[in-house]
Amino acid sequence: MDVAWETCLAVERDPERVGGAWVFRGTRVPVRALFENLEDGASLDDFLQWFPGVERSQAAAVLEHAKATLAVGPTA
Repeated sequence: MDVAWETCLAVERDPERVGGAWVFRGTRVPVRALFENLEDGASLDDFLQWFPGVERSQAAAVLEHAKATLAVGPTA
């Protein structure tokens, strides 16, 4: 998934944390963990229970950001 995470306020990236992966702001939980768990059949509630540092509003913002980005499609 090619998403411009720079514009999503619910996430952050620091090259010295979690290998520079995009994580939910204020956590060490990679954004990709949300998508991997959903792809594997977990519900959003499951994910939030398994990763208590992530707030529902953050997960919703990430999903909405990905949806909006994918709706726009490639810019090339």
